[in-house]
Formats: sequence, structure tokens, C-alpha cells
Amino acid sequence: MKTKELIDNASNISGMSYKDCKNALDALVNVIKNNLKNGEQIQIIGFGTFYTSERSERIGINLQTRNTMVIPAKKVAKWKPSKNILD
Repeated sequence: MKTKELIDNASNISGMSYKDCKNALDALVNVIKNNLKNGEQIQIIGFGTFYTSERSERIGINLQTRNTMVIPAKKVAKWKPSKNILD
């Protein structure tokens, strides 16, 4: 499902206009992004938890040249679905 389809479905279910649903989705995504950048965790009961995790530095191989290289450590965003979603 693409973003437009998601907004269409949410608009039909909620009775809100397409524009209002799009603004709500954009606001939600921005709140999640900003909190993850600050290292905060977001828990939506019945949906799941968004959090960040630290990936350690590791050694990788360039498949074209077969040279080894160091892949630096970084933070990655993760999502753990709630039990309701898994069921």
C-alpha cells in the first residue's frame, strides 16, 4: 500500500477530508522522526513501539573489488509490533 492509498483508506474510514488525513499523517511521521532523533522511544498502545538501536562498527567487503572496508557505527530506527498486531 502506498501513502496515497493509506490516506484514502483513512479518509474513508474516519470521514475526514483527504487533506486533513494527509496533514495528520505528516504530523505523526514528523513527531516520530523528531523523537527518534532525540533518542526517545515512542509507544503506541495496540500498535507497537518505535525506538533506536546502536549498530556497532564492523568490517565489510566491497564485492566489486574484494577489498575490505570498515563500516562505521550508527544509530538505526526500529519498530517492535505489539501483541495485537502479531495476533
